[in-house]
Amino acid sequence: MSTLTALKDVTFERNLSFRKLKGKIFEILAFFAILLGIAMLLTLLVDVFLDGLPWLSTRLFTEFPSRFPEKAGLRSALQGSIWLMFLTALMAIPVGVGAGIYLEEFAPQNRITRFIEINVANLAGVPSIIYGLLGLGLFVRQLGLGRTLIAGAMTMALLVLPIIIVTTREAIRAVPNSIRQAALAIGATDWEVSRDHVLVYSAPAILTGVILAMSRAIGETAPLITIGALTYIAFDPKGPFDIFTVLPIQIFNWVSLPQPAFHGLAAAGIIILLIVLLSMNALAIWLRNRLTIHW
Repeated sequence: MSTLTALKDVTFERNLSFRKLKGKIFEILAFFAILLGIAMLLTLLVDVFLDGLPWLSTRLFTEFPSRFPEKAGLRSALQGSIWLMFLTALMAIPVGVGAGIYLEEFAPQNRITRFIEINVANLAGVPSIIYGLLGLGLFVRQLGLGRTLIAGAMTMALLVLPIIIVTTREAIRAVPNSIRQAALAIGATDWEVSRDHVLVYSAPAILTGVILAMSRAIGETAPLITIGALTYIAFDPKGPFDIFTVLPIQIFNWVSLPQPAFHGLAAAGIIILLIVLLSMNALAIWLRNRLTIHW
């Protein structure tokens, strides 16, 4: 028995050394993969900033698009993006958060609920162009809303709705059951438990998910191109039923033009869009850290 045990120990030690070697090799390959991704990202960022910084000026915020690069700006695209995000948030956040609360706290566990949960999870991974086609067929043509801000906002609301629902459910699921049981034990109703306790603890994660969903929406181009958002708007949108353009579409339009000057303007627009996106991500992180309640 001792000889057999010794043989097993030697085999184990040999296999252990080989496994450690494989693990080290994988660690090195993973590290270089990260370095490669970071290097590519930095290369793109440096190229964008070198092209765009000379074109950054207050004119971009005050002037409308023009066929003359020295007179072109992003005023209508910026206002269109603000309008679109406001309308999208107005429609998507209450519905998404409410649906997440219902599915996690009140919905009975049956086949219908499970079917809804599976479909919501699947919709979160559907390509954005599909939502654009849905918005074109339903909102633009079927409902007759045309190429307006309200049609674009409804399309973007459909895009971010599954993300908000999934984020809300995950945030609520992270709240310990002991909090619910303590509130129920002192006579609180199910709604009071959800409103005064569960939502208070899950609010930071829900807000983070909502802001990140809005960040995705503000950078999407394919759905808005599909529903027919215009590339040239020389006036300020006045309401939800006006035609519109947004930052990604205006950038896409400038990139497609042959003049090098417009490519510089497009790079400047990308810098502005990056600043907006990074600001929203930073706000999400700050809110999460500021409002998190530790238990």
